[in-house]
Amino acid sequence: MQTTDLELGYLAHPETGTHPGVVMIPDVRGLYDHFRDLARRLASEGFAVLAVDLYRRTGPPEIPDPAAAMRWIRELSDPQVLADVQAGVDRLAAHPAVGGKPIGVTGFCMGGQYALLAACGGRGLSACVPFYGMLAYAEGLDPAKKPRSPLDAASDLVCPVLGLYGEEDALIPVDQVREFETRALATGQPCEMRIYAGAGHAFLNETRPEAYRAEAARDAWARMVAFFRETLGASHT
Repeated sequence: MQTTDLELGYLAHPETGTHPGVVMIPDVRGLYDHFRDLARRLASEGFAVLAVDLYRRTGPPEIPDPAAAMRWIRELSDPQVLADVQAGVDRLAAHPAVGGKPIGVTGFCMGGQYALLAACGGRGLSACVPFYGMLAYAEGLDPAKKPRSPLDAASDLVCPVLGLYGEEDALIPVDQVREFETRALATGQPCEMRIYAGAGHAFLNETRPEAYRAEAARDAWARMVAFFRETLGASHT
């Protein structure tokens, strides 16, 4: 496997050949080691993976608790983040390791939210897999920073979606997950929202023992890999 630190983030891909690409969007804490590891894991499955660094201009924020995380997310500029994600899609599409093959997007928590928004208006995406990405926005947010939530954007979905959510997620009610699925399917795009019993937010993150759920994590990861192979055309390595 070859790995490279780029201005836009961390790139991992098999040593030889061309492979479908996946842009990976980390959670609110940014591009820390967990996401570099996930990028390598997904690259080992036959993909060229670019884990984007949304904080490359400023450095990662200090997030001491969940309330601080939510305050930070509410103040982020969606148009700026989505421009960075689009730059990652375009950079990956042009990379020799991809060679014009299809590109997908995945993301986790805040990154899952932006993966969905990218899939509802971005360019050059063929599949989207959000892990517990937030779906609705609170009332009264700055419309310049938060023009529309993923739920509001669902009618503009441009690619198939596999959503991976926890039934016990305190941040994302199951009825919102089902509502997104309904709105997405109305576009004619395939959309499956998988909900894991006994799992809450961040159930794939083994660096957070209080949140990690091994069985759900294994199943969700395998489903993501299979979905990307089906939609992007990757082969087993």
